Amino acid sequence: MPAQYFEKDQLIEIFPDFQPMRVKYKDVFDMKAFYEALHEWLLENKWEDKEDHLDHWENFYGERISQGGAREIWIQWRPWKSPGDVGDSKLAYYMDLDFHCIALTTTEIVRNGQKMKINKGEVELKIRAYIEKTYVSEWKDHWFLKHFIDLFTKRIYHETLKRRQKELYQQSYEFQNFIKQWFKLKRYLPYEEAGNFFTSEAYPSHLKE
Repeated sequence: MPAQYFEKDQLIEIFPDFQPMRVKYKDVFDMKAFYEALHEWLLENKWEDKEDHLDHWENFYGERISQGGAREIWIQWRPWKSPGDVGDSKLAYYMDLDFHCIALTTTEIVRNGQKMKINKGEVELKIRAYIEKTYVSEWKDHWFLKHFIDLFTKRIYHETLKRRQKELYQQSYEFQNFIKQWFKLKRYLPYEEAGNFFTSEAYPSHLKE
């Protein structure tokens, strides 16, 4: 569910000033392979659709084709997950993913002596992340608990909320890094990363294969 459907006191915005993480790439790549790689990464990291707990998190797909055949595409994904620890059922994680592809065309390249049909164009992905305090909406209708929401949030649950914010930020950062790694973009990491198990189908022109 998009974040705008929640009341402000129910959500914690992970990125300050509502500025999303962004990844932009403009060159040759396989859009279908990129789409599938992101889908598999989310599944492996236990993100799902809130309603049916499957992988139906895409809630919008729009496409416009120009007279020359170039496509402009808008995609929205709204995956959800539970923190998963015992005792943390009071919280839920959300990630808003917004794709925008511009001037996406089909081109042909040669790799390992074989011709490949692939895409060329620009894609930008914006990533926002939120923590929903599910107890807020549940307690508001309770005659007794509604009086203790602020006390619980600011005193009793404060350290847990801080820890969960850090955890979701790290997961979002790992997702952004995965996308940059797939596109073979520069990354500045404070840790040694493992190998990428998803084959990149991006072919930046400044890199020689």
